[in-house]
Amino acid sequence: MEYWERIKALREDRDITQKELAEFLNIAQNTYSQYENGKRDVPIEVLIKLCRYYQVSADYILGLAEKK
Repeated sequence: MEYWERIKALREDRDITQKELAEFLNIAQNTYSQYENGKRDVPIEVLIKLCRYYQVSADYILGLAEKK
């Protein structure tokens, strides 16, 4: 599973909209959509915020570990 698929799955598992998450990250919804579609790389700062928000490791999001 690619990392953009993981961030989408994490969001959907929690029934959060892209708009809600984009607001939390202080970015535009279409920017976040591009992250989930693999059209734009996730900046390190955003990756850190996602890890903290979902309480998972960066290794999990990046597909280097299966354990959250």
